[in-house]
Order: sequence, then C-alpha cells, then structure tokens
Amino acid sequence: MRILVVNKFLYNKGGSETYIFQLFNYLSKLGHEIEYFGMENANNHVGNSACESMSSMDFSGTLFNKLSYPFKVVYSVEARKKIGRVIEKFKPDIIHLNNYNYQITPSILYEIKKYDIPVVQTLHDPQLVCPYHRLYNYTKGENCEKCSHGKFINCIFQKCIDNSLLKSVVGAAESYIYNKLGVYGNVDYFISPSRFLKNKMLSMNVKIPKDKIIILHNFTNNKTAEHTDNKKAYVLYFGRLSGEKGIHTLIKSCIKLPDIRFIFAGEGELEEEVQSVKNIEFIGFKKGDELKRIIAEALFSIYPSEWYENCPMSVLESQMYGTPVIGSNIGGIPELISDKMDGLLFEPGNVEDLTEKVKYLYEKPEILQRFSLACLEKARGFSIEKYTDELLDIYAMAGQKHRGRGKLLG
Repeated sequence: MRILVVNKFLYNKGGSETYIFQLFNYLSKLGHEIEYFGMENANNHVGNSACESMSSMDFSGTLFNKLSYPFKVVYSVEARKKIGRVIEKFKPDIIHLNNYNYQITPSILYEIKKYDIPVVQTLHDPQLVCPYHRLYNYTKGENCEKCSHGKFINCIFQKCIDNSLLKSVVGAAESYIYNKLGVYGNVDYFISPSRFLKNKMLSMNVKIPKDKIIILHNFTNNKTAEHTDNKKAYVLYFGRLSGEKGIHTLIKSCIKLPDIRFIFAGEGELEEEVQSVKNIEFIGFKKGDELKRIIAEALFSIYPSEWYENCPMSVLESQMYGTPVIGSNIGGIPELISDKMDGLLFEPGNVEDLTEKVKYLYEKPEILQRFSLACLEKARGFSIEKYTDELLDIYAMAGQKHRGRGKLLG
C-alpha cells in the first residue's frame, strides 16, 4: 500500500511527530511505501519523490510577511498546488492527515478531493472545535469551552492564540470558514486517541458525524522496553514544567512529604520553583536511554495534569516499563489508568488527595509490585502491532467508500 503522510513538521518536534515516525517506520518495515508532505526545514529527515514541500512560514520578519499572515494561514494556494504534484507523482492509495492547520491549511482537502483518494486523519488535539486547539485559557489558567457550538468569536474576545488579537482573529476566521464550508467532510474517518476527545468534540457540536470518529488509543513500542526489578527509592515526574501540567499542585504535595525523594525530569517556566524544594531533585530534560532508565527504576510516576489531556504518551511509557502511575482524573488519563488496579487516580488540583495517594503507594511495596505487573500486562494491549492492525482495518473501511470511483490516477 502507498501511504502519503501529511504533517506540518517532518522532524522530531513533539509528541505528534514521535507518533508519526514510529508508526510509519513500522509500516514501512511491513512493506508499505511511505512518503511525506510538510514544511521545508533543515531538520527534515523524510520527504517525497516529487521533492515538494511547503515553504517555511515566517511571519516575524518583513512587513510583507506580517501583512500576508492572515491569507497564508487560512488558505494556502502553494500547499494545494504542491500536494497535487506529490499525488500525481506518488499515486497514493490512502492519505493520512495529522497536524496541518495554519501552516499547510485545509486548502489541501480540496485538491485531494479531485483525486477521490481515501483520507484518514488522526486528531492529535481538539482543533476542530477550538481555534487554539487546546481548550485552555492560559491567561486565566483554566480549561475553556467557550467556542463550543461554533462560537469561535470567543477566541477573539479572549485573545486566545498567543495573546495576539491578529492571530486570534485569523484563527477564529479559519474555524468559521471551514466549518461553514464543511471541508472536513472530505475526510473519510477521524482517529481519536481517546474516548474523552471524541465525546468532548461531539458535546461541543463538532461538524462531523459520530460514526466517522473512531477511537484508537496511542501505542507503545514495548519491544524496546526493559523492565527492571531494581527499583530505587524515588518518585518520578517527567514532562513539561508548566501550570496546566499540574506542577504547582505537585510541588505543594512534595513539600507535604519531606521524607520522600522526588525526581523531576523536564524543562519549562517553573524550573526555579521546582529547584527551590529540598526533596525534589531536578535533573533537567532527559531523553533516549537515560530517560528510559529513569522511568524504569522509579517506584512510580505522577501525571498531575489539570487540562484536558488527550492520550498522554508519558502515562503509556511509564506503564510500559512496569512503573505505575498516579494520575489526575481528567481528560483521557482515566482511560489509561485503572484505578486501584494498575495505578491510582486523584482529583485534579487537589493537593490533599494527591498527597494521600502518594503516601499510600509509597508505603505499600506489595501493592506497588502488583500494580507493576498489571502495568506490564496492560502495555501489551497498547502494542504497535495491535495498533497497526486496527489502523489498516480503518484504511480498508475508507477505501470501501471510494472503490471504483478513482478518476485521475488510473
């Protein structure tokens, strides 16, 4: 099968790109032909046989760049033309969309429609119901659903996008235009990594039939994981150090538990606050084998997020190494943690509840051991092999909608 993967970034920028490269590298090993379309960047390590990519979007320079911003991020003529050339050259059997709004833009959906090719899109965030794609108001530090039922004007009132009126106006306009035109109807199936995201988008009146949104949780590449019984006496947090991630709540809990050693791995605006707590060992950003070892050797990890997480990879990665997780009961987190079976859930933002759960688990080695074994068993259900089997079934379903209708590729 020839699969064209679309994503604005074609290098390891974040969690979405990790998902993309792990998934499609695996599919490539299974014999599928994979090509990519995205923005040009010196760090790109994938591309396409047509040698086409979107020009890098830089709106911080000349006056012309700034004035062209509203037009380029809503409808890109360049992206539409170039993806057409890629399709003509590669002749994909299916197109798998990821993140493309604002840089590549939904203009590509009009071009794809001309070729009558099956299209699947992974929903990495709630972009279709939130112009800022986070359902979070950073100014107020709270979750936000004010754009529900197409009320995207609230994005402008609150200057949601980077606290910029211009960017917020453009973001709201893009949402209004493409929802009104029904362009996302050109996608055959949407993959939601959590039940939460699907239900939240439907409750906010997303303009997609619910039967076109298929729940498929993220995967872990657990064949590379090395479980260890050599656990060390520390509790781990790894991830971004910012308010919406629940770091303030976690810090307060750490202070209440001075006899427990906590290790924080990550980076962000709250680094100084983290370093000010005596029983927190801050080790900065870690990756690769070093991070794997730190996760595997922890007694358990904490995922205290206070915003609407989708399907956080940090939880899956921790479980993959047999390290139980205490997570906040919000978003897609409770879909990954079975409370009192392989981990514990606590009320988001509740310092006392979190402190009680940490103290309980730290003092119960027999329960920790039981949770650890349960995590390893659960991780097998999130294997990349199982994920790709289900994904290929979705591709086949999308293909059924187009069978016998192809007109331009032959």
